[in-house]
Amino acid sequence: MTIDPRSPCLVGTARRTWHPGGPPAPEPLAMWDEISRAAALDASATHDLLASVDYLGLVHCQSWAYDNPLTRLTGRLGIEPAQSVESILAGTSPQRLINQAAVAMLRGDCSAALVVGGEALASRRLFDRAHEPPPWSYPHLSPPEFPIDLHEWYLPTELAHGVLPAWLTFALLEQARWAADGHHPQRRQLRSVIAKLATTARTNPDAWFQEERTPDELTTAGLDNRMVASPYTKRMTAFLDVDMAAANLLVTKELADRCSIPEDRRVYLRGWGFARDAVHLAARNDLTSSAGIRDATAEALATANLQVDDIDTFDLYSCFGSAVQFATDALGLDATDERPITVTGGLPYHGGPSSNYLSHSTSHMVDHMRDGRSETAMTTGIGMHLTKHVAAVWSRTPGPVRHGIDPGSQRWTAGPGSADRRITADATGPATLAAATVVYGPDHDPDHALAICDLPDGSRCYARTNRHEVIDTILEGSWVQRRVTISSDTNTHDVSLAT
Repeated sequence: MTIDPRSPCLVGTARRTWHPGGPPAPEPLAMWDEISRAAALDASATHDLLASVDYLGLVHCQSWAYDNPLTRLTGRLGIEPAQSVESILAGTSPQRLINQAAVAMLRGDCSAALVVGGEALASRRLFDRAHEPPPWSYPHLSPPEFPIDLHEWYLPTELAHGVLPAWLTFALLEQARWAADGHHPQRRQLRSVIAKLATTARTNPDAWFQEERTPDELTTAGLDNRMVASPYTKRMTAFLDVDMAAANLLVTKELADRCSIPEDRRVYLRGWGFARDAVHLAARNDLTSSAGIRDATAEALATANLQVDDIDTFDLYSCFGSAVQFATDALGLDATDERPITVTGGLPYHGGPSSNYLSHSTSHMVDHMRDGRSETAMTTGIGMHLTKHVAAVWSRTPGPVRHGIDPGSQRWTAGPGSADRRITADATGPATLAAATVVYGPDHDPDHALAICDLPDGSRCYARTNRHEVIDTILEGSWVQRRVTISSDTNTHDVSLAT
């Protein structure tokens, strides 16, 4: 088989975690510099690979807004890439930068690409608590208050009902899936997912949390593990306040050969995919599955000319248990499948450095493959509220890669999961609960319930209430398909149990 000399392969990777109690973390710019140089050295090339970089992808930094981050980094590294790109705030960003570089390689427009990111969120939190500005360089003179446009991603009724934090939307998805797929067996599956993540983190020296805890200690609410939104406790949610950086360096096979990069350093990018589900949660016809994950992973496998059964190891984006479960559903992986679902420990235990988690999972996957534990692997990423999806297929051996892929296409999925439902902002009258969760306050007590409700005309609405009978019904698990009555004021809906 003739291999295209422009085939992209990952030849250098590096990552670092600055753990609490160890040396203090530097500012993000210094992190990017350090980890980029380490990734270049990791390739064991006979040439200066950094000098060959003609594509630089920088993952959006949440912990510090620099005035011109790309220029600051290229200046420190002493490189002048033909193309420099800073990503948006999204969990899909590292892979989408890699995809963009891979397409440029296949078109003959790029031969070496560096994708790097780093966050000092734990350090930033300490400065904020002390009411001190971080002593970091090149601050942006007028950084945006929010890194995303709230009005692009949220309807007024979602803002009014507080449907913003990821732990809340993923809890709603978890509850909807639980209601549709067997109730209590799905809770056991959730415990299994959480246990697998935590077990991997315990043996990962880069993980933020390496404590040995039982599944009960992770999933049962207690004084040191408060319930956040049913069924998620604090220890089941993504943890973002970490100090971490990671970089991955890709080159064409031709450049790898010319630089005498050993074969045992190479991991080939064989396929990738990107897809989207509807932006607004209640607009999704099916709240229990993700057509976007299904399409992104299918496209990645098709590009690589491989099947799910050909994959040895997965790292499924794991901000919350439902994210992993929606991915295993889309891939057709059942509870008896023994293949790893994470190589890091996931965002709750490895830690999720804002948009850069996929840089870390990719780096870990490269090591996993280099040392012979896997021949083929898949990594996935999620953006927003299970809205944007990326998948990549990696292999120790090169193979055919389909040309002409546009990694920036904002392709919406069709059918289940697309925007098939109208969201009503002024509903009143009878409705049925489609998804419901109880949100807890810092005092460990239930604060309110949030629900997505099916209306008689086929539309949906959000509803929020602090009625004890509704909260108790949700916590008891007897809310499924429960008939309710919607009342409305100026901005929000209240929900009561129908008589």
